[in-house]
Amino acid sequence: MLLIMIRAVFVLVVAGLGVRFANIVSASQVANPYVVFGGVMIGAIVLVAADLLTPRKRIQAISAVYFGLIVGLILSNLVASAFEPTLIKLNEDVRQVIGGLFMIFICYICVSTLLQTKDDFRFIIPYMEFSKEVKGARPLVLDTSVVIDGRIADVAETRIVDQPLIVPRFVLQELQGIADSSDKLRRNRGRRGLDILNRLQKSPGIEVRIHDGEIPELAGIREVDQKLVVLAKHLGGKVVTNDYNLNKIARLQGVEVINLNDLANAMKPIVLPGEALSVKLIKRGEEPGQGIGYLDDGTMIVTEAGANHLGETVKIAVTSVLQTSAGRMIFGRLESAGPPTRATAAQGHDNQSRGNT
Repeated sequence: MLLIMIRAVFVLVVAGLGVRFANIVSASQVANPYVVFGGVMIGAIVLVAADLLTPRKRIQAISAVYFGLIVGLILSNLVASAFEPTLIKLNEDVRQVIGGLFMIFICYICVSTLLQTKDDFRFIIPYMEFSKEVKGARPLVLDTSVVIDGRIADVAETRIVDQPLIVPRFVLQELQGIADSSDKLRRNRGRRGLDILNRLQKSPGIEVRIHDGEIPELAGIREVDQKLVVLAKHLGGKVVTNDYNLNKIARLQGVEVINLNDLANAMKPIVLPGEALSVKLIKRGEEPGQGIGYLDDGTMIVTEAGANHLGETVKIAVTSVLQTSAGRMIFGRLESAGPPTRATAAQGHDNQSRGNT
């Protein structure tokens, strides 16, 4: 409604200016006043139509037009002042026409130049540049894999995340491409990612932004991972992913990363040596006599002398805990088996050393 009122006021103001110009023209007998008034109104209608046809305007383009017009008017005034002595012999109307042509030409050059170089345009003082300062919470740039994974929605809904979640347009396009794949598994993964984004957008208290901005650093880059790193560095944000390779690439380029796998491992309950646990043994281990079981959070438990109790829920005493990049491993022994012997202790030490390597 506000835009409609602004457009109506603009047309009325232009109509008033057209009437005034028509009166000036009719008084000076330079041209037909109806032609002048009609031309002014046609110009106003064209501007309003262009405004209606471009509902999504970019602030970079608008800024380039404004600054181009300001610089063009200043330069045209300087040029007109410089050439005024040479045009003194001409008629006043001719001088005004030539000045108007100069102004239109220079404004066009300035606006077109800034539109083509708006992404590189900066206010520069010698040895000093005004750049955008990032204040408050730093945005989180989401990777394709972390959107498909879906745990980011659960984390965000706990209200522990107060930063805006940035979804780049190229990540959204990649999700759409996966959702349209002929492979059923990939198609289901892509649709899950789109459902997760829809869930994030509808969740109250979560700010999700689709980033459509064009930055010159992305020109010529095709890899989505590299685009994510460059965009996060440009926005001063952090990359959220569960991709190990992207994690390493981002850290090498000085971009902070939040790995959901590391976050999940950090949130698992801490188990200390000597504590008792109940676990169901489901398969044999790599070493003779070992039994393998899992906690509800997926933590692997390696039980000494547990191979004879497969399919049973047993109580074990924790002997050691090994934290790796793949997750947490707990070593234990059956409570009824007594203290570990030297051989089993050495075996557990060898397992830890192999896990560290």
